[in-house]
Amino acid sequence: MQWLEITLTVDGEAAEAVADVLTRFAPQGVAMEATRLETSLDSDETRAVGDVLVRAYLPVDAALDVRRAELEQALWHMGQLLPLPAPTFRPVADTDWAQAWKSNFRPLRLGRRLMIVPAWLEPALEPGVAAIRLDPGMAFGTGTHPTTQLCLLAIERHLAPGAPMLDLGTGSGILAIAAARLGSGPVLALDVDPEAVRVAGENVIANGVAGQVRVVAGSLAEVLAGQYGPEWRGAPLVVANILARMIITLLEVGLAQIVAPGGLLVVSGILDTQAFEVTAALKIAGLTIVAQEQIDDWVALIARK
Repeated sequence: MQWLEITLTVDGEAAEAVADVLTRFAPQGVAMEATRLETSLDSDETRAVGDVLVRAYLPVDAALDVRRAELEQALWHMGQLLPLPAPTFRPVADTDWAQAWKSNFRPLRLGRRLMIVPAWLEPALEPGVAAIRLDPGMAFGTGTHPTTQLCLLAIERHLAPGAPMLDLGTGSGILAIAAARLGSGPVLALDVDPEAVRVAGENVIANGVAGQVRVVAGSLAEVLAGQYGPEWRGAPLVVANILARMIITLLEVGLAQIVAPGGLLVVSGILDTQAFEVTAALKIAGLTIVAQEQIDDWVALIARK
């Protein structure tokens, strides 16, 4: 089968919005990649800087012309609100499709104890460094996006040894795997997207943490209903790397209820211009802000119950 690759290189503020638009038309999802990585001079920590490459693939079939026209129209309307470059298009074959995004995916050191490693590479690891082997597939993040990095760093700092963690909106499973690698107790990883559940499950198995990490299709409603066990209605650490508007919606319907008294909620996927609104929602839900951390235009908020 042939695919049409659509690519836009945009700043951090536009990346999530563009990804949302592309998701409507791309049945296999959307990938976001850093265009540049920077290593701190006083540590081994690497982070994404600068623009973000957003990429999606359309199947070349009878509906392609209509789908492409609708996509271009949607991007044009978005371009009236914020500046966007013209998308670039190129055909790729099935054999190229799965490899197209891999060229820029290389080992990424984060914090003191984490390294994200492409599943097809075998880099040397320093003693005490936990490797997260990831083959995210075209639709899911590789850890280079600031929102993922903020969550990984928060998990490294705040996860207590042997403590459970709930990962709401797991995507590739990277946060859940990181928690297990860092010595967590059981981890419940949830996503509403069946493809995300499949990919995350494969990554969990590939990292040898299937006995620790449970990946299931579901969201907050099922947790509140006790579907996964009553213990998950009071997790000591809950992480949600999703969009700001979804965080606010989930807080309105009971997100704070699944955090144990004294426990922490880490939320990311928030632009700095949205942080005030999310902070207000956290406080209304009865949580106390512990920290606000930022990389480029992206913010993570850490709140205690």
